[in-house]
Amino acid sequence: MRDARAFEAIYDRHHRLVYGIAMRLLGQVSGAEDVTQAVFMKVWSAPGAFEDGNFAAWIGRITRNKCLDVLREKARHPADELVQDVVSGESVDSTAFARLDAATVQNALDRIPPEQRSLIELAYFGGMTHQRIAEKTGVPLGTVKTRIRTGLQRLRQALDQAEFA
Repeated sequence: MRDARAFEAIYDRHHRLVYGIAMRLLGQVSGAEDVTQAVFMKVWSAPGAFEDGNFAAWIGRITRNKCLDVLREKARHPADELVQDVVSGESVDSTAFARLDAATVQNALDRIPPEQRSLIELAYFGGMTHQRIAEKTGVPLGTVKTRIRTGLQRLRQALDQAEFA
């Protein structure tokens, strides 16, 4: 059963994180907006998909995976990108607001310790698994998972503080 109020609360709490990840990975307002919509449509259409654990990390993974799908699709059809950019004609307002949201996420990322931020960036913006990060950095797998989890919690707190500032 879908609960519209619960969904609105989830959206209000996590939309900046989702949009920020999408904007950082795609670098394009319309693409980030599309991914954000797709992620929340997935949450709405399959409310039981989240079973346990850290919701922010889970929705971040969904966002990252959706962005990687978009990037793979663009790599398969590079000519479509130029046509889409010319047709979209994004407004100055939407571009400015997107940059503000991306800047908010970047500022929040800057407020977490570097050892957590670098691992989050490798996982969410670099598309690496926890295992691959451990291999690349020489940090034990359990430590990688703990630092990412703690970093995401701090990121959530920083974004909440930015919302009320």
